[in-house]
Amino acid sequence: MLEKSLGLMFFLKHPKNYEQGDKYIYLRITVDGVSKELSTKRVWDPARWHVKSGRAQGTKEDAKALNVMLDTITLKAQEARRQLIEENRDISSQAIKDFLTGIDNRKMILNVFADHNKQIEALIGKEYAWGTFDLFNRTYDHTKAFIKWKYGVEDLEIKKLDYEFISQYSFWLKTVRNCQHNTSVKYLTYFKKIVLLCVKHDWLQKDPFHAFKMTKKEVEKPFLTDQELEVISKKKFPSVRLSNVRDLFLFSCYTGLAYADLKKLRPDEIGVGVDGEMWIMTHRQKTDTASRIPLLEESVKILEKYQGHACSVVTGTVFPILTNQKMNAYLKEIADVCGIIKNLTFHTARHTFATTVTLSNGVPIETVAKMLGHKNLRQTQHYAKVLDMKVGNDMQLLREILRKRSKISEV
Repeated sequence: MLEKSLGLMFFLKHPKNYEQGDKYIYLRITVDGVSKELSTKRVWDPARWHVKSGRAQGTKEDAKALNVMLDTITLKAQEARRQLIEENRDISSQAIKDFLTGIDNRKMILNVFADHNKQIEALIGKEYAWGTFDLFNRTYDHTKAFIKWKYGVEDLEIKKLDYEFISQYSFWLKTVRNCQHNTSVKYLTYFKKIVLLCVKHDWLQKDPFHAFKMTKKEVEKPFLTDQELEVISKKKFPSVRLSNVRDLFLFSCYTGLAYADLKKLRPDEIGVGVDGEMWIMTHRQKTDTASRIPLLEESVKILEKYQGHACSVVTGTVFPILTNQKMNAYLKEIADVCGIIKNLTFHTARHTFATTVTLSNGVPIETVAKMLGHKNLRQTQHYAKVLDMKVGNDMQLLREILRKRSKISEV
């Protein structure tokens, strides 16, 4: 950037209806011929003012004190110019005036982030789901804590965003916040959306994520086998609470509903589908995408069991349901009672639906994706693990086809 000339001159300016007496002291800031005036909020006797130097005349203490103040303003104006050059920002008389008056036009990371989140909140149910807003909020909280930890300030200028910032943020998430690799990638992905917003608005010259690699690790997600499903289904539990949790877990295994969607499921979201059978017709809370699920016989039986349940009548939902934390705690107890050595959580049911109940029984992945409420097949592949048995069965079918072709060719 070419350096621009800066002219600073203090002068006296008389107020309206001026006749005689003191005048106001103003600073004229000139950059490349363009001037802006700024009041110093001080007055001075014209008889004691040196016009050419723009300073008070004489050796009296009040004149010395005034000149010290004017020198300080001059230094601040020069510092403003230096900062503008350092930040690669446009040097103008208005920019220097804003600096001196405390009007900060610099964009700050958390300010931009907070404004973005307010817009997301206003669009919940229209363009965004509550889960998306919640993730942006949690990412904001992590970013705020990281900036305080790393830089010791409440907020940071957007221009400070660089590869080092992203690298240190990733390190902080994994160490100080003790996040798993994939969890830290998730938060960085949401933060990247804010960074790209800054790039689009030209508040940031380049994307600091450009050279930063963000790849999720493949994680083996547990699911139940047919045998384990049968064990849980037939087990007699010593308490009603465990039986209830078992029923809701199995309902999710046979429908693929996530905890949040099962919790809010209403009777009017269950009806007759295009095939004349019972269907669930709802929207996922996490993404607000439509989810249409034909009910299997096992899930219909569970529905009938809880029809008109006292707790459900009060809440207006299909099932009486506990918090996710309590459900998961009881599921661990259920796993122990059933002799299942797996980390059983409510989300295990969704994986079980995608693998054991549907894909391994020949249901096409496109159909599974539709029932899970996924927007693309990649999401479904993340959940679904094609079992070795399914692979074996598919290859056996291929062998039979090839044998038949071979016999036909021999004839």
